Amino acid sequence: MASLLCPTSATLQQNHRILCFSPLKSISQVNHFSFTKSLKSTPGRCSAFPDDLLEQSLSQFPIIKSELDTVTGELTDVQKWGFIVFAGLTWIYLTARPGVLVGAIDAYLLAPLQLGFDNLTGRRSLKRSDFLVGDKLGEGSFGIVYSGVIVPKNASPEERVPKRGKAKTALVNDDRFKEKVILKKVKVGVQGAEEFGDYEEWFNYRLSRAAPETCAEFLGSFVADQNNSQFIKGGKWLVWKFEGDRTLADYLKDRSFPLNIESVMFGRVLQGVESVKRNALIIKQIMRQIITSLKKIHDTGIVHRDVKPANIVVTKRGRIKLIDFGAATDLRIGKNYVPNRTLLDPDYCPPELYVLPEETPSPPPEPIAALLSPILWQLNSPDLFDMYSAGIALLQMAIPSLRSEAYLKNFNSEIKAVQYDLNKWRERTRLRPDLTILDLESGRGWDLATKLISQRGFLRRGRLSAAAA
Repeated sequence: MASLLCPTSATLQQNHRILCFSPLKSISQVNHFSFTKSLKSTPGRCSAFPDDLLEQSLSQFPIIKSELDTVTGELTDVQKWGFIVFAGLTWIYLTARPGVLVGAIDAYLLAPLQLGFDNLTGRRSLKRSDFLVGDKLGEGSFGIVYSGVIVPKNASPEERVPKRGKAKTALVNDDRFKEKVILKKVKVGVQGAEEFGDYEEWFNYRLSRAAPETCAEFLGSFVADQNNSQFIKGGKWLVWKFEGDRTLADYLKDRSFPLNIESVMFGRVLQGVESVKRNALIIKQIMRQIITSLKKIHDTGIVHRDVKPANIVVTKRGRIKLIDFGAATDLRIGKNYVPNRTLLDPDYCPPELYVLPEETPSPPPEPIAALLSPILWQLNSPDLFDMYSAGIALLQMAIPSLRSEAYLKNFNSEIKAVQYDLNKWRERTRLRPDLTILDLESGRGWDLATKLISQRGFLRRGRLSAAAA
């Protein structure tokens, strides 16, 4: 016990910085010569002082210690600590959402590398004659979506520009036309369409680098060089690799949903599961993927602003992909953000209407906007804009009657009247919704829905983020 309380003279000789006096023994019992020699050779210091702690901590990381010594060679110990704290806080700030450091690497390194690689492989020099356009799949405010195929390099000029009506025949019957694509024609002469087409192209390239698993593989764009039945000279076309031509909205239109998507999501039919629980498992799988994709997109600083079933593609392998980024905004650099301008679908938009408060000024030049973006993000949580829309999609999947356009409009009127409190809506609604699926597992689905369908609370919080959900 005594040896634990007071070191021997040998110990003092080995480590003369440690001074310990036992109340059980007098000072005379300590080797006086060793003690005196220790005091003369080295001034007494407590090892708990900051400089010793710093040395001990950095000694475990010799490379870091060497670099730090190079940078802070002439600094005092207190100044070194200040430097380390400042460097740590700077690192936290630069890596906080929406990622100033990662964004800079993307903008100044990865984007030029991608451009150079695409030029070498010909992806930035696509032509109208590289594709055959098939059936029309859908139409929005600014574009029309078609199925199509890539024309093989050994095809004749006549095959590259087939006569009217023969393109679809080639798509179906010619085995050489195997590489399917999705094409989007940006409308010509529609106000805002060209601008939105450019933004959609930019965001697809951006996400192809930052979060490729969240969206369909983007192949590039081309501008039509002549007029015919499908092409207008000067009109832009965007091209994606075919990963599926059915959206979640297409599946929701079928009365058998969610069973009609079961084998796609799981690769098989679930056996031995009660009907209601089976439906809940399918919806849970879809919702998990939607939220995961939104989290990855939000981590890059991008807010989609148009999340709805029609913009969620279900691939042949059961993966969820977000499409239609023409309304998206990159709040790391202020891309496609204009104060007092909102882009929304009234059936899916949150009560705040704007992704940032209306008083938010126009974004400064991109480098300055990027440096300020973590502050803007922390103050306003713009990603919660998309989460309300995801909550509406959850309700549509779980409540069959809410899939009709008329019912959805009635729901939006009622939820607004109760200030977006889903629990109050449940008590007062006259729509008699079937909430069986949401009430399973002690109401976990309902709890998620109430935390997505809500007002923004104190400090613009009060709604689940994708990470929290």
